[in-house]
Amino acid sequence: MPMKSLSFLLASVSLLAITLPLAISDPRNVQDFCVGVNSSANGVFVNGKFCKDPKLATADDFFFTGLAAGEPTDQDRANISLVSADNFMALNTLGISFARADYAVNGVEPPHTHPRASEFLVVTEGTLAVGFVTADQDGNRLFTKTLHPGDVFLFPEGLIHFQANIGNVSAVAFTALNSQNPGLSTTANAVFGCTPPIDPDILARAFKLDRSIVVDLQNKFTPTSSFTAV
Repeated sequence: MPMKSLSFLLASVSLLAITLPLAISDPRNVQDFCVGVNSSANGVFVNGKFCKDPKLATADDFFFTGLAAGEPTDQDRANISLVSADNFMALNTLGISFARADYAVNGVEPPHTHPRASEFLVVTEGTLAVGFVTADQDGNRLFTKTLHPGDVFLFPEGLIHFQANIGNVSAVAFTALNSQNPGLSTTANAVFGCTPPIDPDILARAFKLDRSIVVDLQNKFTPTSSFTAV
C-alpha cells in the first residue's frame, strides 16, 4: 500500500475512534433542567417528556414527598417506592432515579435486571443478603454480600441481581439508579409470566425440567403477579 494511502487510512481510523464514542453516548443537557409537563402548551418535547418553560418553574417542582415506609406485599414481603421522571417530573433529562425498599422478615426482591442503569444500594435498617451474577461470557459468577446498616453495594447495569431480608426484624434500603427510566425485567416473570406464554415444551428443554413443572410455574407467574423491583 502506498505511504500516502496508508497515512490516510490511519488518519481515518483515528478520527473514527474519537468520534464514534461521541456519536453513541447520551447527549449532554444544554439547559439546567427540564421539568416534565403533560402538555406542550408551555414547552417542547425532550427525552420522552414535554419541558415546562424554565421561567414558570417553582421550588415545588423540585420537591417530592412520598418516601415514607410502605406496606410489604403478601407475595414477596417487600415494598418498593420508586421515584422517577414519571412521578417526579424534575428528574426528566437528569439521568437519575431513586427508590426506598421496605422488607418484612423473609422479604425478598427476586432476581431482576435494569437494562439502562447501574444501581447503588445503601442499607439503613436490618440485614440484607444481596448479590448479582455476571454475564455468560464472564462465567456467570455470583458476587454476594451480607449488608448491615451503613453498608452499600453496587449492581452493574444490566446484570441479574437480588436482595433478601435474612434478619429477624424488618429491613430498609435506599437505592439510586443512573437513569430517569432504568427499566425493569424480572427474570421469573419474563420467562414464565409473559403474554402469550412461551411454549412449555421449549422451557422444559431449556431449564431441564419436567413439562408439568413448567406449566405449574406459568400458572404461578401470570402477568397479574408483576411488581416493581430495585
